[in-house]
Amino acid sequence: MNSYERVLAALECRPIDCLAFMPITMMFAADQFGVTYGEYVKDYRLLVESQLLTASRFDIDYVSCISDPAREVTDCGGAVIFFENQPPAVDESNAFLLDKSRLKSMRFPDPYKNGSRMRDRILAAELFTKKIKGERFIEGWVEGPCAEAADLRGISNLMTDFFDDPDFVRELFVFTTGLALLFAKAQIDAGCEIIGVGDAAASLVGPAIYKSFVFPFEKQLIDGIHSAGGRVRLHICGNIKRSLTEIGKLDADMVDIDSMVPIEKARNEMGEYQVLAGNIDTVKVVRNGTPELIKSMLADCLNQVSKNYIVGAGCEIPRDTPVENLLAMRDFAKNNRYK
Repeated sequence: MNSYERVLAALECRPIDCLAFMPITMMFAADQFGVTYGEYVKDYRLLVESQLLTASRFDIDYVSCISDPAREVTDCGGAVIFFENQPPAVDESNAFLLDKSRLKSMRFPDPYKNGSRMRDRILAAELFTKKIKGERFIEGWVEGPCAEAADLRGISNLMTDFFDDPDFVRELFVFTTGLALLFAKAQIDAGCEIIGVGDAAASLVGPAIYKSFVFPFEKQLIDGIHSAGGRVRLHICGNIKRSLTEIGKLDADMVDIDSMVPIEKARNEMGEYQVLAGNIDTVKVVRNGTPELIKSMLADCLNQVSKNYIVGAGCEIPRDTPVENLLAMRDFAKNNRYK
């Protein structure tokens, strides 16, 4: 199997020659290529070359358009702070929807508008497609309904809104879900085979709020991506252990499991056919651990889930991770399999 075939088989729960290797690399990839992160997030050509180099150097089975969570909010007119060598950050003190009444006049930004940040990601997908279609899986990325709502409204305001103005939250989620689906479809049309849905803010709500507010819109988004011909990688970094059963009903093709969530619990509550990825601690194990510790922790993950597991970390590979540690993750993936 080549990398593309391996990931496809893993996502379809078919036998594979070895475990698929799909760690999230962003700042790590930029450092490998020798560009600042400010350049990486603003120039799709540098992002693509950084990803291709890193995938080749560490035998990673996919490449990704992922860079930061601020692309959609920037194009919506939100205040975003850019840095020379760090990810962009949403300026919550000037959140676009501090005045909630602005929501009623909002329209989706055009993802194809020249110079827009959404367009830059689409161009990355097109360039990946031109260079490696059929060799490695190509991943696009969108912000999930809750995460984008937090970007537009401000995370603290949104958490209060769940109780003070639930109707507004649902209206906001209608907008953010529609925006994510629009952006996802554009990336699928550009050649992406899987769309990462980053919805970290959803890890901050309890199971009742998740079931009532977040689940219906994540489900709508995931079903829409499937209808558009894409697959879905759900990435809710943080502690989601109280909502695992509901997340298992979303029908995401793969779900990243962060280190604070017992992966055996995820398997038990989400079922044997849910493809799970990650789980090892990005700092204590990936960055600060030894190759031997990394392999041991990954073996524990595989033993607990039995099958339908993709090698990765709980979240992004830290930029200062020792090369030998990422190679240890690669070696574990290439030397293990399930039937």
